[in-house]
Amino acid sequence: MTPTPLSRRARVAGAVAIVAALAGATVPAATASAATGTREAAISQARANVARNAGVFGFGAGQDLVLKDVVLDADGASHVRFDRTFQGLPVVGGDLVVHQDAKGKLKDSSRAAAHDAAVKSTVPKVTAQSGAAGALAAAPGVKDAVSTPELVVWAADGTPRLAWRTTVEGTGEHGQPAGKVVVTDATTGEQIESYDAEHQASGTGNSEYTGTVTIDTTAKTGGGYTLTDPVRGHVTKDANNLSASSLKASSGTPFTSTTNVWGDGKKFSSDRSTAAVDAHANTAWTYDYYKNVHGRSGIKNDGKGATVFVHVGTNWDNAQWSDTCFCMMTGDGDGTTDPEQVDLDTMGHEMTHGVTSATANLRYSGESGGLNESTSDIFGTMVEFYANNSVDTGDYLFSDQSTPPWLRRFDKPSLDGRSADCWSSSVGKLDVHNSSGVGNHWFYLASEGSGSKTINGVTYNSPTCNGSTVTGIGHDKVAKIWYRALTVYMTSTTNYKGARAAALNAARDLYGAGSTEYNAVAAAWSGVNVS
Repeated sequence: MTPTPLSRRARVAGAVAIVAALAGATVPAATASAATGTREAAISQARANVARNAGVFGFGAGQDLVLKDVVLDADGASHVRFDRTFQGLPVVGGDLVVHQDAKGKLKDSSRAAAHDAAVKSTVPKVTAQSGAAGALAAAPGVKDAVSTPELVVWAADGTPRLAWRTTVEGTGEHGQPAGKVVVTDATTGEQIESYDAEHQASGTGNSEYTGTVTIDTTAKTGGGYTLTDPVRGHVTKDANNLSASSLKASSGTPFTSTTNVWGDGKKFSSDRSTAAVDAHANTAWTYDYYKNVHGRSGIKNDGKGATVFVHVGTNWDNAQWSDTCFCMMTGDGDGTTDPEQVDLDTMGHEMTHGVTSATANLRYSGESGGLNESTSDIFGTMVEFYANNSVDTGDYLFSDQSTPPWLRRFDKPSLDGRSADCWSSSVGKLDVHNSSGVGNHWFYLASEGSGSKTINGVTYNSPTCNGSTVTGIGHDKVAKIWYRALTVYMTSTTNYKGARAAALNAARDLYGAGSTEYNAVAAAWSGVNVS
């Protein structure tokens, strides 16, 4: 059986405001107790290093740096991530990372496509109204659409030009957020690119619950309990079938119980807390995975928990992460065959879109879009392995519970009839959910190796694209390498070639250049034709 196509998307705030400075800084567990002064010193040194090496970074008159993230290594090295502006305008594709040793000396740099961010004029010849009208025309099917134009310097292809980046937002068929981001040249009116503003999930199949699980709740003063996790800070609410586009963090009704016993474990249950059990538990597992494995405290690494909504919309067969309300949303399925989209790897996938947005902010277009989706597949799968749940066991079959037999698979992605096993020059033209196959295949080869293998009762058979034999090093090591690559070395315009370089840098940092792990990462990339 070939799975039905499904898009897993997250509402990426970075697509709308690429220069928003984040409050939380990414600090690995080994350095989580580092003094604020150390972080501030790293930021100050990074700014000075950019100024002293202006030619390297393409940093010139009229530009400014907007702090986005900081990673402090155990040995004192630091990696400071900035977005750029030019005369106050966001520079799309202008983000950079400054890599410094313990003394603040510049070691290396990572830079998105833009080098020179300067444009001759920041006065548009095409009006904002004209750009907005064109954007509305490019987003058919979006109901009650509202367009918001923003003047930017667009340099995602390396050549800066003044542009209108217009976000069209409205609702889709089931009331879910829907829209597009349309970029037009502010001098000529030419459309440069357009991409989905909403990273949304749709699926078919039977929801698989995680059985009887222990969940963290909060006792109410005066008696009773709520589905508020006092350890991780997230709260699970009933959306009362409000549309996703209407939801705010303050919306919905908290779940309560007099007995602290929740749900009945049935599909299409009349007990509305049944879906909430899976959502609450799987959010906790995702939080714990990132914290215990990668030292990340929550989506934005600020220790704050998200709001989790179940029963969103009417017959909304969907799940998605929203940066706007900092919340996770799940619908009730189609009402006849598909129950709630609350399985482990689906929820891990969606919340990982939030992590990606808060770090490398991989653009949801071209090869970087495929890497964005692959990253969510990878870490959604790792959450499933981490949970070690007896009902939803770890595997390399993405969304096999809510979309049986599976939506995507890692060992040979092309078995779905759409995804790419190997990189080619045309991969970037595929839908991002299909170009993600290259990254997923790499992850499997690096983790488990090539050839036939049975894991947890599932038989896989992964070929290489170059006829080589690859020996895996285990998914735990590869996931740690990929997390460091994402949070330290990747930028918004990273493509597959850049991802190979980022992963090798991360493997070198964690295990040493020329180590077994480093060589396995390289061999797996070669095995999917990325060199």
